Amino acid sequence: MDAREDILFRVRVALGRSDQNRHEGETDVRAAFAARTQGPRPQLGTDLVARFCHESGVQSSTVDVVDTLDEVPAAVARFLADRQLQPQAVVWPKYGNLPWAAAGIQAEARAARDEDLVGITGCFCAIAETGTLMTCSAPDAPPSTSLLPETHIAIVPESRIVAGMEDGWALARAELGELPRAVNFISGPSRTGDIEQTIVLGAHGPYRVHLILVRQA
Repeated sequence: MDAREDILFRVRVALGRSDQNRHEGETDVRAAFAARTQGPRPQLGTDLVARFCHESGVQSSTVDVVDTLDEVPAAVARFLADRQLQPQAVVWPKYGNLPWAAAGIQAEARAARDEDLVGITGCFCAIAETGTLMTCSAPDAPPSTSLLPETHIAIVPESRIVAGMEDGWALARAELGELPRAVNFISGPSRTGDIEQTIVLGAHGPYRVHLILVRQA
């Protein structure tokens, strides 16, 4: 018996499980998963957009707001110019048809590579409680675009803002049927406090996260 089997054996003994009541145990587990009982949750109020914007700021993200998707490239151009960043980016293929060139941005619709400095993504949904993005990998939504570049810009439709993480998972089950290969939660820039408990941004990923909320999307 190796260490893993020993641990599982001890768990089975503690739970009173045996080969004789194994089926009963599996039935209990499946019933618990199906029930999806939620624990206590905080009261967020009715303005989820305002709560999401506030919490995003707490997470060191910056936020801009536009009315339509067609206005996103111009908003991205303003953000890059304000920070003296080159107007070049990789973008999720699902947003490759936005008018990037008209806004002066050289955008390539593909997954990010090491040399890319700006990645533009969407999100599956956004979580108001914590100012977090939830992304689900897909051929037109490669996860590397939010992970590799030092600047991550995310398009966030206001209609995709949900109250809590529980609501994000429920939305994924309802719309996707089965979970994708990767689900990522992004709460502001990457950070660490390992050295003298001093927070340093950009430790393991983007050190700049900018969110563009789209009212009519």
